[in-house]
This record gives sequence, C-alpha cells and structure tokens, in this order.
Amino acid sequence: MMTTFRRLAVLMGLATPQVGAYPAYNVHTANGSRLHLVGSIHMGTRDMSPLPPALLKEIENASALIVEVDITKPISFNTPDDYPSLQQRLSSSQYQQLAERCHSLGLSLQSIAHKPGWHAALMLQAMQANQNGLQSENGIDYQAIQAAYRMGIPVIELEGAERQMQLLDRIPDNGIPLLQDSLAHWQDNSDMMKIMIDWWLEAKPKQKNLTLPYGMSGDLYNLLISSRNALWAQWLHSRPKGKYVVVVGALHLYGENNLPDLLNTSK
Repeated sequence: MMTTFRRLAVLMGLATPQVGAYPAYNVHTANGSRLHLVGSIHMGTRDMSPLPPALLKEIENASALIVEVDITKPISFNTPDDYPSLQQRLSSSQYQQLAERCHSLGLSLQSIAHKPGWHAALMLQAMQANQNGLQSENGIDYQAIQAAYRMGIPVIELEGAERQMQLLDRIPDNGIPLLQDSLAHWQDNSDMMKIMIDWWLEAKPKQKNLTLPYGMSGDLYNLLISSRNALWAQWLHSRPKGKYVVVVGALHLYGENNLPDLLNTSK
C-alpha cells in the first residue's frame, strides 16, 4: 500500500518560464526569495531518469527542496473495508465501466469494492500509469528528493502524507466523485499523461493557460487544486529569504488559479 501511495502519490517580479527542457517557472517574492517552481509527474518513464542537469544544479544551489510530501519516508496507507459496495454507490453503467477497467488492468474488483471511492480511483490511476509505462521510481519528485538527500539539501513538505489523507477524506460521498471523474475521463487522462511526459522529454509548454485534454471542475477542482494552491502560495511567501526549488504536480502550475499567478497576485 505504501508503494501505491508513492505512485500517487503542479510579490516582486513575474513568473517567467525557465530556459530548459522541463516545465518550470521562476518567481521572486517580496522578501527577495527566488522560487524555482517545477511541474512534477509523480510517476515517470525510464527516459525521465536521471533528472536534467539544469534541475540538479538548481537543487544543489537551493536553500531547501520543497515538495508536497516526502515520499521516501515510511507511509501508512490503510483504509477500512467496511464501506457499502461500489455497486451500490455507482450507477449501473459506471459500475460496468469500473468492472471493465479492473479486468483490463488485472485488478481484482473485489479488492476495492468496499473501499472509499477515492481509494479505488487512486488504485485505478496508478495501474493506468503503469500500463502507460510509468513507474514511481522515475517520478520527478521522487528523484528530486533522492538528489537533495545525496547533496545534503534540506527537504521540506508542503503538506505531508497525513494532511493529504485528510484532504482525500474531505471529498464528498467518501470520494465517489473522484472515482466517477476517473472513469468518465479515462482516455483523456491517458492522453494527459503522454502530454506531461512530452513536456519532460521534448519541450515544456509555452503558456500557462495551456489547454489539456480535460480538467476537473467545480467543487472537486476547488478542493484538490485551487484551495491547495492558495494555501501553498501563502505558506511560500512566509518562508525565510532564500533560494528554493518547489516541486509540485504539474497541473498546479497551469490553468485557473495556478500557483505562479497566485504567488504574483498575493504579494
């Protein structure tokens, strides 16, 4: 279960694209700090390892590496099996789609049948990523954390595993909306993975308002993206003056209420 979580586990001055072959922006805060914001993919392909030399140099010269959660630490990811069956919590068509996805992935439907909806969604997303050739050990944040420890650079968590679990528990209806979203946009999510891989292997996006195949909307987007970005921007402004590399999921750097814009507007 710990491996599954790891797998799942994006002022003064403007946010400007960093020259290089990976998605990143530089932001300068009011107190003179420099934030190198890096859009991470939590699971990656072999070609995404090792990290680009330019990023390794940024980490080496940083006051600290800031990540959502230090996934190199032991993590407990146990959820009870006492929820009503997913067959009761989904429509008949959604449940049929879930059964088909589980079959294609080689995942036992019974193993997630009585789990929270968000747990089932994350299991599916992790196995879909595996099917697309992505592995946790090649994820950008995992590699960055390992590099920081080798270099003796402090690693600071924006949230930590416990807070992320609490966030998932706040999704209404025991996380069923996240599962429904994953099923409804299955192919879109696969296409988005490929776009993110291209950002790292070929070229980063040129604009922060990049249109992706799909995006969460409404309350789910506000909970998982917008509200977290707002909290992170406030917290990053409060850091002592320094040079920081900030590695977060790539979607946090693009779209509505993205982190670079919030850092600029909340100075």
